[in-house]
Parts: sequence; C-alpha cells; structure tokens
Amino acid sequence: MDTTQLLKGVLDVAVLAVIRDDDGYGYDIVRRLRAAGIVDVGDASVYGTLRRLYSAGMLSSYVVPSEGGPHRKYYGINAQGSSMLAAHTKDWKQFAGIMSELLSTTRSQRSTTIGEKA
Repeated sequence: MDTTQLLKGVLDVAVLAVIRDDDGYGYDIVRRLRAAGIVDVGDASVYGTLRRLYSAGMLSSYVVPSEGGPHRKYYGINAQGSSMLAAHTKDWKQFAGIMSELLSTTRSQRSTTIGEKA
C-alpha cells in the first residue's frame, strides 16, 4: 500500500505527537517519526509542516547553539498545539475504529448491521 497519501493527512498530528513530551529540531523530529515507523516521511515535508504549524500558532520555537555546526531551531508544542493534538487524537481514534470495523466484518455482517439500523 502506498502510504504517502495517508501521511499527507496525518503529518501535522504525527509531528505534534512526537514533540508532545520533548522539544526537537527539524532532523531530530524526522528521525523520531522514522523510528516510530513512519519510514517514508521526507525531510522537506517535515520542515514544511513545522513552518506551517509554527505560523498557525501551534508551536513555539527557540534557537540553541551547536558545538559542531550551525545553531539549531527547536520546536515545542504550546497550549494551542496541545488542544489541536487532543482534538485530532479523538477524531483519529474514532475514524480508526470505524475503519477497523469495516475491514474486519464480512459483507453479510455489515448488511445485517445496516439493516438493523434502518
């Protein structure tokens, strides 16, 4: 299954989730997403998502000097971002439950259930 289309719809929430407990800089966030199993995520997609979330007021940022290279811009989730994450988490769980039900039931079970609701 090509997950790129699915990822486009959930990347904002995935980024918020990986920095919920610990701030991170761009490539660190990419590594966390990949470590979590989202291996097809592109660097540019994550950087664009961070800029968009920051512009929308969901993230705070600060710069930390780096001993081995350029300074790093860290991002952290703020109250508005936490609220968005909580709302999307609720929506995702509901949607995932519906999809799981659809994928696990047989056609006759769905027909019976639909017929009972009618």
